[in-house]
Amino acid sequence: MRKYIILLFAAALSLTAVGAQAAETLSIAQDSVVEQKGRFLPQRQRIDRNIDRNKFVYKGEYMLGLTASYGSLSSQDADIMLLLDNINLSLSQATVKPFFAYSYRDNLAAGIRFGYELIDGNLGNADVNLGLIADMDNIGISDVSLRNENFMWSVFHRNYIGLDRRGIVGVIMEAELLFKSGSTTMWSGDTRSDSRNFAARLNFNPGLGVYVFPQVCLTVTVGVGGLYYNNIRQFDIAGQELGRRDRAGLSFKLNLADIQIGLVAHLWNKKR
Repeated sequence: MRKYIILLFAAALSLTAVGAQAAETLSIAQDSVVEQKGRFLPQRQRIDRNIDRNKFVYKGEYMLGLTASYGSLSSQDADIMLLLDNINLSLSQATVKPFFAYSYRDNLAAGIRFGYELIDGNLGNADVNLGLIADMDNIGISDVSLRNENFMWSVFHRNYIGLDRRGIVGVIMEAELLFKSGSTTMWSGDTRSDSRNFAARLNFNPGLGVYVFPQVCLTVTVGVGGLYYNNIRQFDIAGQELGRRDRAGLSFKLNLADIQIGLVAHLWNKKR
């Protein structure tokens, strides 16, 4: 009898030890599951490509650059304007912007930019066709010339992202605070109208850069909009102010007319 009691007692102790070990194992497994659920991906499954370590611009570089753009609008391009008939239009736009920048950290640079913009054109003839929406004859416009000149200056900040380990190709993310002032003249025969323009803009200009030589980089950026403020004051031929217009707003859109092609020289670079 005493032998059976001892055997039962030993079996009970064994079951208790096994149960405690199983509970501890289950608790550890639950903690592991909770820890894994709290992460986006387990650390051992992540792939870090270290794209932020690819250097496209080195600390201490000085950059001298020039961006330019040119565009034109002719009668064939204006055929989409359904309210205008018999169009004879010629318009061109040219922009030149030299700049200077300094890289204060790897892939980060700040600089200043100056620029000149010229818009010149002539509207030989255009008939405004309002159709059935207005009880009036068509309006004709002819021999109207336009000339717009603007001077610009801005400060900008660029963030570069190298796409390859050798630093040949990179993405450019640029934020620019720009101020622009100028004048616009329109005339037709003896009639003339002048205006003075001022604009302040916060622009965002992403782009792409490629080193064509070890210290010469070719860049292409395009404006996508931002904050803007425009002020226009109109004057007659005698210099009397006829009126003014102020407008401010926020606009984000791909502006194909603001594509800038640039050439940048990277100076005093001893690490590349």
